[in-house]
Amino acid sequence: MDTVTEKLQTQFPEAIVAIYEFRGDTTVTVKPEQLVAVCQFLRDDPETSFKYLSAVSGVDYYPASPRFAAVYHLYSHQYKKRFALKAFCANDEVPVLPSVVPVWSTADWHEREAYDLVGIKFSGHPDLRRILTPPECEGYYPLRKDYPQEGY
Repeated sequence: MDTVTEKLQTQFPEAIVAIYEFRGDTTVTVKPEQLVAVCQFLRDDPETSFKYLSAVSGVDYYPASPRFAAVYHLYSHQYKKRFALKAFCANDEVPVLPSVVPVWSTADWHEREAYDLVGIKFSGHPDLRRILTPPECEGYYPLRKDYPQEGY
């Protein structure tokens, strides 16, 4: 167990759903209602210092439930350490997670891309709109596993 995971378990014991380690990388799954607080802690704590959000990935686990999740890929330049947070959407029909734009401004475009391609809505996002898919794709999300393969 690394120091970051131990700090999270101490600071947010009720927020952690799962911890997964693979080849030196750690992913911590947190409850969506605690996501923003955990992100702020990871950014601001001097012993973690995850000041850089490198990506937000929308994931479709169809046919599993919960179906949708977002993975937040963080990096600490100070400690040269990677870390990943995952949060599952509570509702499979209308996937929603809180926006982390107030924590990292770079989340703006990452969340828009996850919304555009997977359909995860980010509550509190300052400008959540589609950026890649054309207007005729309204109602479709190309990275969903049930996306129609022929003619939409």
